[in-house]
Amino acid sequence: MQIQVYADNRIENSSRLVEWANGAVADKLQRFDEQLTRVAVHINDENGEKAGAQDKRCQIEARPKGLQPISVTHKADSIRLAVEGALDKIHSALGSQLGKLRDKRAAGATGAPATADPDRRDALMEEDYGPDSQNNQ
Repeated sequence: MQIQVYADNRIENSSRLVEWANGAVADKLQRFDEQLTRVAVHINDENGEKAGAQDKRCQIEARPKGLQPISVTHKADSIRLAVEGALDKIHSALGSQLGKLRDKRAAGATGAPATADPDRRDALMEEDYGPDSQNNQ
């Protein structure tokens, strides 16, 4: 996974911010490392030098292999909170999308739904037809 971090040049210590954000992204998205080609992080201060509520913005775009990119945005009062909020959102979105894809692949490989549990089916059969019903068929 390639990580690219872009920080607004109006932000103080932007080189340190880029380094920190790079590490934060690598840590948070480590479990998706093999499934992602690139992650782009854009950090900016929407009001520049002026203060304002939730004026720090972080947008993260993740590109899973063979799928459409996923993009999230989070605004907060501080840069750290904006980045962490966006990371939480992208982690959740990737977990959902890649989890669904993994479930579909597992179901396709076996020809049955991924949640099909043979012990559960046997228990339901026994409830409906009695313990000997499976042997008498």
